[in-house]
Amino acid sequence: MKGNTFTFVRLRYKSGDWDTDQRMPSNILNSLIEYTTIPVAMQEKVIDLSSPELFQYPFCYLSGHKLVQFDKQEAANFKQYVQNGGFVFVDDCNHDIDGLFARSFEKTIASLFGPSALQKIPNSHGLYRSFFTFENGPPNTSFELNGWGDDLIHEYLKAITVNGRIGLLYSNKDYGCEWDYDFRNKRFLAEDNTKFGVNIIVYAMQ
Repeated sequence: MKGNTFTFVRLRYKSGDWDTDQRMPSNILNSLIEYTTIPVAMQEKVIDLSSPELFQYPFCYLSGHKLVQFDKQEAANFKQYVQNGGFVFVDDCNHDIDGLFARSFEKTIASLFGPSALQKIPNSHGLYRSFFTFENGPPNTSFELNGWGDDLIHEYLKAITVNGRIGLLYSNKDYGCEWDYDFRNKRFLAEDNTKFGVNIIVYAMQ
C-alpha cells in the first residue's frame, strides 16, 4: 500500500513456478472496486522475495505447482515479513495435500517457524466475517468438488498467527485457479466466487 492505495503484490521466488493464475489479480482488484471503497492500484506488482522492497507493502500473494525452496535471503525476508506484521496469502495451485508444492512449502515453513506453527483456522475466525459472512468457513472450489487433486474437500485453511493476527494464510483449495478468469465473466455466475478474496484483503488491511 502506497499512501491509502492497495497494491496486489505477487512474490517471485527462484525455485518452482511463481507466475500462476495470471488473470486472478485483476479479477480480485475489480471486486475490491465493486464492493468496497478501498482505492486500488490497477495492476499487480511483482516483487522478488529476496528484495527489501517487499517490506513496503502489507499484503503479498505467493503460489505455485512445483518445488518451493527459498534461498537464504528469501527465507530471511519471508520470516521477517510475517513476524513484523505483514500478511502473506499462500495458495497451493495443485489443490492437494501431498503434491510437490504442499510438501516443499510446508517443510520450508516448519524450518522457519517451527513444526507446529501452521494451525487450522476455526470457522468462527474473523477472516470469515471481515466483509462478507461465510458461516461455514472457507468456501469450496470447483476443483475440489470435481474430485481433482487428492479428491478431498479441505474443510480448513491454515495460518500462522502473530500477536493475535494472521501473518500467513495457507490454502490447499486452489483459490487462485478458481478466480483466474476475466472479471467481465462474473456476471454469468450465480454467485460471485471472488467474494472470499475480498474478505482476505480486507482482513489483511485492518
